[in-house]
Amino acid sequence: MLRHLAISCLVAALALTGFSTIAAARTRPRYGGTLRVETSVDPWQRPNGLARRLVLDGLTSLDPDGTVRPALATDWESENANHRWQFHLRPGVHFHDGSPLTTIAVVASLNAACPSNCPWTTIHATGSAVIFTADGPTPNLPALLAGDDFLIALTISSDGKTPNGATGTGPFQVNGFNNGVLSLIANDTCWQGRPFVDSIEIRTRRSTSDQWLDLTAGRADVVEVPAEETRPARQQHLVIIASQPVELLALQISDSGPLANSNLRAAIAQAIDRNSLANVIFQKEGQVTAGLLPQSLSGYSFLFPGERDLAKAQQLRGGITPPPLSLRIESDSAMQLVGQRIALNLREAGFNAQINAPTSQRPDLALRRISIQTAEPAAVIEQILRAQDHPAPIDADPTAEYKAEREFLDRRTLVPLLYLPRAYALSPRVRDLQLRSDGSPDLADASLEAAP
Repeated sequence: MLRHLAISCLVAALALTGFSTIAAARTRPRYGGTLRVETSVDPWQRPNGLARRLVLDGLTSLDPDGTVRPALATDWESENANHRWQFHLRPGVHFHDGSPLTTIAVVASLNAACPSNCPWTTIHATGSAVIFTADGPTPNLPALLAGDDFLIALTISSDGKTPNGATGTGPFQVNGFNNGVLSLIANDTCWQGRPFVDSIEIRTRRSTSDQWLDLTAGRADVVEVPAEETRPARQQHLVIIASQPVELLALQISDSGPLANSNLRAAIAQAIDRNSLANVIFQKEGQVTAGLLPQSLSGYSFLFPGERDLAKAQQLRGGITPPPLSLRIESDSAMQLVGQRIALNLREAGFNAQINAPTSQRPDLALRRISIQTAEPAAVIEQILRAQDHPAPIDADPTAEYKAEREFLDRRTLVPLLYLPRAYALSPRVRDLQLRSDGSPDLADASLEAAP
């Protein structure tokens, strides 16, 4: 009887081992296949064009939690109170055309990508290191260099020729572009290791409805889900992955012309009903904010009240009736609705905002989407301020961060409205797809399930 029990236990153990092996095989990433992706925009646009981080790498990169880690640079150190930085290049890396990655190539790429208003004053190559210097301290440079604007592309090949297209060191290289489809193939010699899928096809300029139709029909694997469409997507039982709030929707206000008066700019800020934007247009997917940083990142966003105060707006206007204001917005439907609601809010406060009115000058008002590319608060504030032509290095200290944010917002040239997540819907065959800290999909690490 004991012998029979022992044999039964052995059989059960072997069965469990077999099942575990099968389960492991089913979950282990598989090599091969073509990942089919669709997008409504140019895949090369900055920031966050889907093709950019597939083909190009930066000196540094960010973990999903936003931590800075080495990429084309293996390590770095600062000197002279963060006025000088030295980044050591990873040896043995080559561009897709076979040209070696050199410090001279890195300097040429960064100079082409950032001809002015850079986080540095000078940049030069010294042996295997790239040297950045600045007139003031640049404590956030490693995090900023991980941003989309500073990815490294080959400008001149080793034989002195200009590349025909984007040539980088990333996990995929360009294979062609035909009929609105960008074809990328795996870089077998990538310094990070070969990606799992053999190729990626990115169909461009596709409307959301066409993307979803292709997904349900089995013609696409990864499609976009705009924030305002997240609830309908869930109701259709689409498989969705969504980020934390990573995109700031803000109203930019000109400080010249009819809005040179700071009280008028403050009145506009008080007149906007952020809650209606979040609840009605974005179906409660947006996070109301009056600060540059989301509460989850700063911890003090609540110190910037975002409630509408129409009486205060009218008081600040002080009986002044400015001429009609031009309000520039993007063409997508959600931004059109946001623009219309803001125009209505402003009309109630005594302003006349005309959407996309023809003008030969800078618009008085403009809706902006600002992508947050790091989880380091000081670096995010510096990124936003630099984009507003207000460069100001920020120390990684909550007091310094709050002070810099408060001083900038008091100018009333940028009015934060909402923080929005980024989301994507996936086909059942997609495995291991994660989102980066900026909410973009890390397609290079995705794999595909084998066909049944």
